[in-house]
Amino acid sequence: MTGEPSAGVYAVSITPFARDGALDEDGLRAHLRRLGDAGVGVYVGGGGSGEGYTLSPAEHRRVAEVAVDELRGRVPVRAMGVEPRTAAEMVAYVEAMAAAGVDAVQIYSLDVGHGHRPSPAAVEAYLTEVLERTAVPAVVSTHQSVGYNVPVPLLARLAERFDVLAGVNCSHQDLGYLAELIDAVGGRLEVHVGGPYQALAAYALGADGFLSSEANLAPRLAASVAVARRAGDGAALLDAAGRLVRLAMLLYGHGGILATKAVLGRFGRPGGFPRKPHLPLADDVAAELAAEVAGLGVPEIEGWNETA
Repeated sequence: MTGEPSAGVYAVSITPFARDGALDEDGLRAHLRRLGDAGVGVYVGGGGSGEGYTLSPAEHRRVAEVAVDELRGRVPVRAMGVEPRTAAEMVAYVEAMAAAGVDAVQIYSLDVGHGHRPSPAAVEAYLTEVLERTAVPAVVSTHQSVGYNVPVPLLARLAERFDVLAGVNCSHQDLGYLAELIDAVGGRLEVHVGGPYQALAAYALGADGFLSSEANLAPRLAASVAVARRAGDGAALLDAAGRLVRLAMLLYGHGGILATKAVLGRFGRPGGFPRKPHLPLADDVAAELAAEVAGLGVPEIEGWNETA
């Protein structure tokens, strides 16, 4: 499913909006082309980087359609979505994304809300119901955002039962859990970690790659981590991974995707504005961030500069 050259890295794409909050389809297309040119896989509509909680069902569908139109056949195109409250909510999203033509859909962990956690039996029932009704390749997410991990034995059982299950996205800080997961399903399922912080450890344990919000700003840099790993170039791998982690710390220290969009704008690249309730960063903060991004060598790596 991953393809070449650098689909071991997936950009969790931003969703560009106009200043008035409308979906900026032209900006989205231009942004997706940048990602495709760098050779990274793409997830769209995510609840974090994609501001998916602000998208209507029709907008989720349109974002996926645009991504398929721009990228299918070039790099893997997947839909991420947001944490659902019910299995029916997740199934409706999967069906809409399948109709849009994506290569795969992420099945987010169940979030029952109000700070509660579902029982292990409820998690198994939820994932079973969704996978039974899924016809497109599926990637199960086990994510710290919901306050629990999906038990590894359950994921192993699901991998044996459902051919449609193609991978797991693991976004936890626990390397022991990651190692257990890879030992149980690695080779049968793709395993990607959420973000660049664990990328090197994940590679060492046998994972396929990592997801990256930072790839919205620096897709060539993100892709170069996977390229160096495949080439066995340790020096290049450490340099690229170190730059990407520093970029991640810089962006997340200033609002995450808000910082990404602000810096893209400073460098004349399509990123658009955040949608309310998020607010844009102040111009002076954006200027300082752009200078720090330049100090990491990102403009040279990506082939652009602030006046482009």
